[in-house]
Amino acid sequence: MEKGLMKGNEALAEAMVRAGCRFFSGYPITPQNEILEYLSWRMKEAGGAFVQSESELAAINMVLGAASAGARAMTSSSGPGFSLLQEGISYLIAGDIPAVIVDVARFGSGIGEISQGQCDYKLVTRGNGHGDSHLLVLAPASVQESVDLMMEAFPLAEKYRHPVIILSDAAIGQMVEPVSFPPMEEVDIDRDDWTVKGCKGEEESKKITNVFYYMDDYNSFLRDKYQRMTENEQRYEAICVEDAQLVLVAYGISARVCKEAVRKARSQGIPLGLIRPISIYPYPKKAFAELTGECKALMTVEMSITGQMAEDVKLAVECKYPVYTYGTGIKVPKSADVVKYAVEILEGKMDKEVF
Repeated sequence: MEKGLMKGNEALAEAMVRAGCRFFSGYPITPQNEILEYLSWRMKEAGGAFVQSESELAAINMVLGAASAGARAMTSSSGPGFSLLQEGISYLIAGDIPAVIVDVARFGSGIGEISQGQCDYKLVTRGNGHGDSHLLVLAPASVQESVDLMMEAFPLAEKYRHPVIILSDAAIGQMVEPVSFPPMEEVDIDRDDWTVKGCKGEEESKKITNVFYYMDDYNSFLRDKYQRMTENEQRYEAICVEDAQLVLVAYGISARVCKEAVRKARSQGIPLGLIRPISIYPYPKKAFAELTGECKALMTVEMSITGQMAEDVKLAVECKYPVYTYGTGIKVPKSADVVKYAVEILEGKMDKEVF
């Protein structure tokens, strides 16, 4: 394992290369530009192709083409750029084509802000282009976890023949932390028999078509695929939930703050716990089965205005507990404020839950 001190976005890019990705196309947008800058020279060293596309629309369609030919292919974006990827993502799903997409989330609608935010939760768990579909979505909470999840993302995409999203954020993308990298992985572009290779002589060419032409069979196929994801890919971390009276639920950078909040609260005799979803689709409902009779309520902590994840928490607990939210918007939450808000809930000073 090679070790270093790297910025989150650059570590994510290096992990992508080490995972065997040999095609990247993308368009510059803050706060994920370091991914493009790093890959502009690193991909050539690895024998791959880097394309700075003319738009996000072009980038995702280049990924579609490269992945159809068997390459491990990826793009990354943020905010309004990620919105422009949606049509291409829908075509990846319709063609059963594996690829990885990174969303380094920022705050706000429209142009929004270039700083950190967790406003894309519903976009990546409920959106992903037109049609009736989901993507497997993984949310790292550190630079090291960004590397680890990227190393898993391509095998997962190929396992299900489906796109995978890494949902990072500006805070994790810009922070510098120690990180360890696994050895370089080389992948044979001709490893799969379904990929498009062109027409050689008299050989019949392969085609990747819109699978919805075979509607009846594909409806069942897609439902089964999502069911397998739900059964096999729920990932989470649970901290001190066994005796917790209030359980925090947070992902990404907010979860790091909540870990500190749990430590502070426990040192004061306040029984807080934390569930950190690592997969936000499929949502880790199994984590909430660990809640005991001690639990009185749950509170999501997220950098959004509306508490986008609270709905999934309410569904996961089957409406058995009240669910509150502490949404900080553009500001990274502070652990002291999380503890303060949690105590107010436990003392009955919050008379209105989110759902």
